[in-house]
Amino acid sequence: MVSIATIMRLTFGKDAGNLARVVLAPTRKCYATSSANPAFVEDLNFVPPTDIASSDDIQKLQDFVHHSKRLLVISGAGLSTESGLPDYRSVKSPSGKDRPVIGPVMYQDFVKSAHVRQGNWARNYVGWPRFSSHVPNVSHQTLVRWERLGKLHWLVTQNVDDLHRKAGSKKMTELHGSAFRAVCLSCKHVVPRSELQQVILDMNPHWEAVPFEIRPDADVALTQEQIQGFRAPSCRKCGGPLKPDMVYFGECVPKDTVELVFHKLEESDSVLVAGSSLQVYSAYRFALAAHKQNKPVAILNIGPTRADRLAALKINSRCGEVLPQINI
Repeated sequence: MVSIATIMRLTFGKDAGNLARVVLAPTRKCYATSSANPAFVEDLNFVPPTDIASSDDIQKLQDFVHHSKRLLVISGAGLSTESGLPDYRSVKSPSGKDRPVIGPVMYQDFVKSAHVRQGNWARNYVGWPRFSSHVPNVSHQTLVRWERLGKLHWLVTQNVDDLHRKAGSKKMTELHGSAFRAVCLSCKHVVPRSELQQVILDMNPHWEAVPFEIRPDADVALTQEQIQGFRAPSCRKCGGPLKPDMVYFGECVPKDTVELVFHKLEESDSVLVAGSSLQVYSAYRFALAAHKQNKPVAILNIGPTRADRLAALKINSRCGEVLPQINI
């Protein structure tokens, strides 16, 4: 397996060492499970400090999972930070007055502005090699095991990083789409994101940029000067603009996706929230609906969540520390 450090040297050149000190933590550990299962990683660089879960907390979650026969799990960014992926609360970056300040791209801005699409795709192109190289951690593997043993009825993930799928999850909904696909805004043709990297390289043979920071969802920070001259990809079928197939800020989750999750919630008897503050309504509504249906909700997350008042159980700890201790 090619290391992230090697990928960064190939992608970011002479400045990779400085970036690696930002991105790669001394707490990073890799584990090989077996020939039948992929390796998983533990990288706590973007994980907020927290207390170790008490034995009482572990037992309470054990009882919660034991009594559940059709468990629905909602996972969030806090589950993937343990694979070394930043979330919007934990981005670390070098200091410096020239560091660009950018926020998430708004959907309407992306649709209306070719300039916004140019910048978004330039950053996505630079960030893709590292982002796509991440591997699942022990929490992803644990949820796969629960699924195979019949405990997990359905998984709803807010993450766009494909780590659940890489780990082997089958019974799942990607609530916010996937960064591993791109979709044409005109004809809706879908193309694997991996295929676009070479296409973009061929379109921009002399363009290169070293990012100021690594950001969530395959994004990096570049200055406007760095973005100049970059050519964004377009649909090979109709020539329309391409967009990473994930739900942007200000964009609605597709109606059929929402209906499917509500259907799976109806089939379930309890809900476990793992690694999410549920601050966005797109995921919070399912915890709210479960509460209204008198279905118990347990939350495993570092820090407060929007649904704490709805929870029968709240544990303030890392998913990777707690979930593997639950026996099925």
